[in-house]
Amino acid sequence: MELIDSRQQKSWLYLFIGLAVLLNFSGMFVPVMGPDGALYASIAKNMVLNDNFSDLMVQGKDWLDKPHFPFWMTALSFKVFGIHTWSYKLPGILFILVAALYTYKLAKVLYNESTALWAVLILLTAQHILICTMDIRAEPFLTGLIIASVYHFYRCLGRQWILHLLLASLFAGYAVMTKGIFALIPVAGAIGGHLIITKNWKMVLNFRWLLAVVLILLVILPELLSLYAQFDLHPEKTVFGKQDVSGLKFFFWDSQFGRFFNNGPIKKNSGDPSFFLHTILWAFLPWSFLWYAAVFRFFKQNFSKPSSAEWLCISGSLLTLLIFSVSKFQLPFYITIVFPFFAIQVADYINSLNSEHKFKYWRIVQLVVGLLMLVTVALLQFFFRPDTLGVWNGLFILGALVLLVIVSVTGLDFRNKMVLQLCSVAIAVNLYFNLVYYPKLLTYQADSEAAFWMNKHNPDGIPVVQSRIGFGFALEFYTRAPVYFFRPDEPEALPKLPYLFYGDKSTVDDLFEAGVPMQRLKTFESYRISRLKAKFLNEKTRKQTLDTTEVVLIYGNIKN
Repeated sequence: MELIDSRQQKSWLYLFIGLAVLLNFSGMFVPVMGPDGALYASIAKNMVLNDNFSDLMVQGKDWLDKPHFPFWMTALSFKVFGIHTWSYKLPGILFILVAALYTYKLAKVLYNESTALWAVLILLTAQHILICTMDIRAEPFLTGLIIASVYHFYRCLGRQWILHLLLASLFAGYAVMTKGIFALIPVAGAIGGHLIITKNWKMVLNFRWLLAVVLILLVILPELLSLYAQFDLHPEKTVFGKQDVSGLKFFFWDSQFGRFFNNGPIKKNSGDPSFFLHTILWAFLPWSFLWYAAVFRFFKQNFSKPSSAEWLCISGSLLTLLIFSVSKFQLPFYITIVFPFFAIQVADYINSLNSEHKFKYWRIVQLVVGLLMLVTVALLQFFFRPDTLGVWNGLFILGALVLLVIVSVTGLDFRNKMVLQLCSVAIAVNLYFNLVYYPKLLTYQADSEAAFWMNKHNPDGIPVVQSRIGFGFALEFYTRAPVYFFRPDEPEALPKLPYLFYGDKSTVDDLFEAGVPMQRLKTFESYRISRLKAKFLNEKTRKQTLDTTEVVLIYGNIKN
């Protein structure tokens, strides 16, 4: 087959980058998933409605867990666009695009433009990046901020370093205000690891790093002042079941080292040192096997002559994985923050396969990976049986598969061909997830479904009381009427009668048996959709896994 010229080859890469960007927006209108996403959305909503951007409040109580930056970005979006699903997700998606931009810039500086374009495509089609742009939490913000900070710190190594130092410190400070000081681990690991391994001792001891620390402290001042005002000035507040809790101490120690050593107020009982190694297998699909090969090749080529290589990506990613692995706090989305490093490593590895003979093995491996991904979607459709496929959604998915065929018969360079084939598979698979699977799955998130129903059937906006404390955050985010929280020891916190009451059916039954005057209005099928089991995914056995929640109208006093 005759190859098309280099300009056309690049045009295909640009086309797919555009499609990958659109793909990351395709889950923008899927309801916010709980518990974490809905929790973050409700916090930002409360900021805007209460015009209080310093205090973090959850279900009417002071909340001390995550820093402010993602909530401030989301609240800004709410202020500009209103409180909607898409305006909640927009800032996180934009920060993933920031990550893509800086992945391109860093890869181009370290290698070349082809490697940079591949790295962008790899990042934007990695499975957990696409999950993160549908289920927005803190990680999309952190992913963009970390790689931006690394890029500018790397540029600080040159002579024109002042502006880059300012920008690097700004992004690093925002990262700290997103996840705490441990967010600096991949940044320090990348820059410090590179300088130490290449024995650039003069730069290791350069005064500009001390200046960077000062600048980062200045950037995070709003976070420190907010924590001090909400907690340190109010020792009477009860947090984590006790009083006199310092927000500043929690920020600098308990939320970071306390989690790492598992001796803080938030603990976890177990951890698996190999957790992230096998999580990468699916989270970085369809590129995960290539990443393992890229790491192996890197050490094979550069271990004996380290000073001739760039160690930014390998040291930034592996140090982060090592620290996460020895911690007991392990969740799949934690590793997303180092995916820009992964993407550059894989792109460089693909670039090194400069003959079709070397590429033959990987063509077979990646063909199997792509087929397995498509078969998984087919099996999911067969067993889950969502009714959301529809003509238009089917045409979009079919279009991605047609694109796969077109790429396969076009005269592309063998490396470009494999990259674009895998991107086509990722596009088809994730169009299915975002347009078909997730919209159906979210119908079993009873809290948001109940909120949608109440918004439609409560035109007078009578208050809503919910009893699902510590979990039902989607109801608080989506309900337009005022929301109160049912705590048996706080009857004075309830609104005046009448009000709508939402809770588990068992709670409603207890109130009914206690003689509380009520009118039972609507029940909802409920499942903890963030903890999927095969029995739920199978339509034939799904009913056995479902719980029930209920909305009732309370028009008489609750008898304690």
